[in-house]
Amino acid sequence: MPNLKEDPDHRSAAPVTAATRAALLGHRGAIVWLTGLSASGKSTLAAGLEQNLARARVLSVVLDGDVLRTGLGRDLGFSDADRKENIRRAAEAALLLAETGAVVVTALISPFREDRRQIADRCKARGVAFAEVFINAPIAECERRDPKHLYQRARAGKIPSFTGIDSPYEAPLSPALELHTDRESVGQSLEKLTALALSLARPPEPTAGARGADI
Repeated sequence: MPNLKEDPDHRSAAPVTAATRAALLGHRGAIVWLTGLSASGKSTLAAGLEQNLARARVLSVVLDGDVLRTGLGRDLGFSDADRKENIRRAAEAALLLAETGAVVVTALISPFREDRRQIADRCKARGVAFAEVFINAPIAECERRDPKHLYQRARAGKIPSFTGIDSPYEAPLSPALELHTDRESVGQSLEKLTALALSLARPPEPTAGARGADI
């Protein structure tokens, strides 16, 4: 095997750029961060968005909080510190995937504003398009749905530090999109969510006037 250091034909390979990946895929990577209470509709909308993006020929991947807890975060509990670490890991995974050109759809409660702000800052620093989406359903509606009976167990004291019961949820102050899943159908929410995701993946080309203004 030739020694690469001594091989005169060897050239250092340039990194594959985001622009190259976008040209290959026909769109750029991005992160659509769904946040909201348990049973607000995050997982349902994330799955629907993934299907809609596939129909639009946009490569996407869903990072669901429950799934991440079985693998990437299975060593973590539900203390504030562990929740922050769980979100940090999810954000780093989302960034890596987005930098390959995928539209990453995260579905995590992510209850703390500061954690979500740090994610937005990390995306901005690395040039990754990011949108925070608030899946807004009143806690009474979430409890009514409660497919896993988590709220019932939390109110019975069987799940300590449950978000919305005895641990706070800090709603976004200025999300890119707010979906009221108690007032609108899944289809109506998905229409808005898909439009947002596509605008991130395929931003409009600048006009000739805008390009000229930058010169």
